[in-house]
Amino acid sequence: MDTAEEHFPSVDIIIPYYRRRDLLERCLDSLEQCSYPFTGIIVVDNGGTEAGLVFLVKRYRNARMVRLPENKGYAGGCNEGLKNSTADYVVFMNDDTEHDPLWLDHLVKAALEDDRIGALQPKILSLKPYKKGKKVFDYAGAAGGMIDRLGYPWCLGRTFAGVELDRGQYDNGQDIFWASGVAMLVKRAVAEKLGGFDEDFFMQMEEIDLSWRMRLAGYRVRSVPSSIVLHEGGASLPGGSSGKIYFNHRNNVTMLLKNRSAAALLWLLPLRLLLDVAAAIFYLTQFPGGLKKSGAVFRAWIFNIRGFSGTMTKRRMVQSSRVLNERSIFRYAPLSLLYRR
Repeated sequence: MDTAEEHFPSVDIIIPYYRRRDLLERCLDSLEQCSYPFTGIIVVDNGGTEAGLVFLVKRYRNARMVRLPENKGYAGGCNEGLKNSTADYVVFMNDDTEHDPLWLDHLVKAALEDDRIGALQPKILSLKPYKKGKKVFDYAGAAGGMIDRLGYPWCLGRTFAGVELDRGQYDNGQDIFWASGVAMLVKRAVAEKLGGFDEDFFMQMEEIDLSWRMRLAGYRVRSVPSSIVLHEGGASLPGGSSGKIYFNHRNNVTMLLKNRSAAALLWLLPLRLLLDVAAAIFYLTQFPGGLKKSGAVFRAWIFNIRGFSGTMTKRRMVQSSRVLNERSIFRYAPLSLLYRR
């Protein structure tokens, strides 16, 4: 006899948490309205000691907390949640989100349609404008993550020119390059097979790296625009801060070293170094904090030079699992600087 579990695969929602109780409580309140059954919630407290946090989490249906002795960032927090999950699928989620009641139903339905699915991303809209009746794509993921041949990430609904209004222009699900860590559904077995997130990234671009490794290993990453998640953004690091600049530049180069072909790296790395020097010079013109922002770019390269040996070890593991060639990975990758709708 059929059981309910056979119709509804189990899902664990993994939420790394760090010092924003108000956001977490709002997120959990929203998840309580989720219509999908057989869902657990794993809150990973990243090195915190807040009194009463355990009792807060226990108030919610099927929610539990895992505590880490230190802050391991988004990547480490998600990996700890993954270790504590036995569900068919996991959702890696930011705590500054709210959710349409059917968001998870749509993601699971799409995942079941294709065994090759590695990760799925909902449509991500900016929360504050949405509350005022304005549907604007959120910067962190928008309608699906892409990347250009130079290694610069961009999104459907977001380019260097800014974010777009959601007019339904991306309402057909499609293959994308990466799924945003704001809310990404991942087949647990695939995440475990690939070793989860690279914890050396700590935060920023770890989901792009994982999605890239999925694609190289032959899995698909797709958008599911019928699933809607709202994101506040800027809760971890403010946009334009020296910390965000450091992690973005650092992790982007690390990601290229791990995942691009050797032939591509021969021309790409010198070019990226020149472009990053140009970026550092540009940051010097900004006030306040221009010198600190400029220095963050050079610190990012120093990190990668010092860690080159370890990155090459990771690269060998990634390249050994490759089943797709470079041409197939980048067949639809225009330069993000030139992309306009």
